[in-house]
Amino acid sequence: MGSSKDVKFCDFVVKEAIIPELEARDRAGVIREMIDSLAKAGAIEADLVEDLCSEVTKREMKGTTGFGKGVAVPHGKHPRLQKMVAVVGRSSSGVDFAALDKQPVYSFFLLLSPVSDPERHLAAMNVIFSNLQVDMFRKFLRQSDTKQKIWELLEEVDQSSRV
Repeated sequence: MGSSKDVKFCDFVVKEAIIPELEARDRAGVIREMIDSLAKAGAIEADLVEDLCSEVTKREMKGTTGFGKGVAVPHGKHPRLQKMVAVVGRSSSGVDFAALDKQPVYSFFLLLSPVSDPERHLAAMNVIFSNLQVDMFRKFLRQSDTKQKIWELLEEVDQSSRV
């Protein structure tokens, strides 16, 4: 892997963990479901789930990561994480995530990083945010109703990297 500027979705999003339809209907539930999915996919150790849930939830309490326009990017860092991992989740009915615009959130990116690599964490956040600013990306993400469609959208963005 090159410098942190070359970070792409496929470097950190765990394909097996993608959730095309979240069951959770509230903020804490979404965070838990997404972290559980990473553990089930083998991307994080199962014994870290509780710690990570509380870490990400604490971060949310400081200020919502529901930035408006139907998207949220909950994230956290943990000293025992070996590498940065992320999961994409989608809710067709929307979840109240205390978003800044008071609107429901339909698309979630949950990012977990090792404490030791803040540059890479910021680079990944930049990739996520810069794409979530694009109306077409948000629209396609919201319409992608299978794991495969979501993954293909991320691959497409990686290949055409505008950032």
